Amino acid sequence: MDIIKSIEHEQLKNKIPDLRIGDTVRVHAKIKEGNRERIQVFEGIIIKKQGGGVNATFTVRRISYGVGVEKTFLVHSPNVEKVEVVRVGKARRAKLYYLRDRVGKAAKTKEKVGARIETGEIVIKEEVVPGESEPVEEVEEPVAEVTENVEEVATEKEEKAEVAKAPEEAPAVETEAPVVEEVSDTVKEEPVEEVKDDKTEE
Repeated sequence: MDIIKSIEHEQLKNKIPDLRIGDTVRVHAKIKEGNRERIQVFEGIIIKKQGGGVNATFTVRRISYGVGVEKTFLVHSPNVEKVEVVRVGKARRAKLYYLRDRVGKAAKTKEKVGARIETGEIVIKEEVVPGESEPVEEVEEPVAEVTENVEEVATEKEEKAEVAKAPEEAPAVETEAPVVEEVSDTVKEEPVEEVKDDKTEE
């Protein structure tokens, strides 16, 4: 960001009033008189808006004791405390210079029937709460070191997994020596009786 723009950005207000041309507004401005400071209210019709950023201004016109008075206020000035909308007016142009030639009731804009009187605000920059912690910036490490760390972690995890699985898969069981029974084949000789056929005897 440019240095001038950064300095201007610091001078901006967080919220500014949503001003529309033709509206009757009440501007609360600070006035210093010696050591004392007071707030003076200036009520009139917004006849023009111009500029942007820190230099944005709006001009308010009123008639006091038959004399037209116009005051230009800076939108982002610390001396402008607040702006209240009193009456919503109808305007079909950006600059209402034609009101300067008019006197009496004709020097006012027509009122919008059924319009809500709202003093809206435009948020320019969000307020930072002092209690909240600011986001910590992440430092990027070289890619090679990160990959090495990932490989080391992966190998450590694999080793731990193998150690954990070993007792489950092959539990240590104490086996006794196999008992071998000796089987001895004992064959008993039995006398065989001779069978004589009846036919042979005959």
